[in-house]
Amino acid sequence: MSNPAQQPDLSGIHLWLVLWKAARALEAHSTRSIARFEMGPSDFGVLEALLHKGPLTVKQVGEKVLLTSGSMTTAVDRLVARGLVTRCDDATDRRARIIKLTPEGGALIERAFAQHRQEMEQAVAGFSDPDRAVLLPLLRKLGRATEQSF
Repeated sequence: MSNPAQQPDLSGIHLWLVLWKAARALEAHSTRSIARFEMGPSDFGVLEALLHKGPLTVKQVGEKVLLTSGSMTTAVDRLVARGLVTRCDDATDRRARIIKLTPEGGALIERAFAQHRQEMEQAVAGFSDPDRAVLLPLLRKLGRATEQSF
């Protein structure tokens, strides 16, 4: 009989635990990186979405950064108060509001995103390109399989 300690635990619960710990470690690293620019992950996510996608409705931004309607309103209020974004009416839908970066918001998120990209690269520096090429499709596959299981 083999020693159970030598057998890797391949159970779903163990896989989840390992992924959870890894995700928490990456998230903590990310949060520290973003905090240098006096913002949290929600504000960074909103600004980053606007940087890369251009002006969007509040609903579109919320879908991209996975925030609820109430959380989006709070985040946008904070960013408007800081002068980083503006709200304006949507010319094609009177019910919707468009969120746009201000020049100050654009300059801040460009600097923050560039530094954050470097710091996240440092966080995963132990993974070679071949490792990443294997890991990314597996993580996507796990996400899709998990979404379909409920």
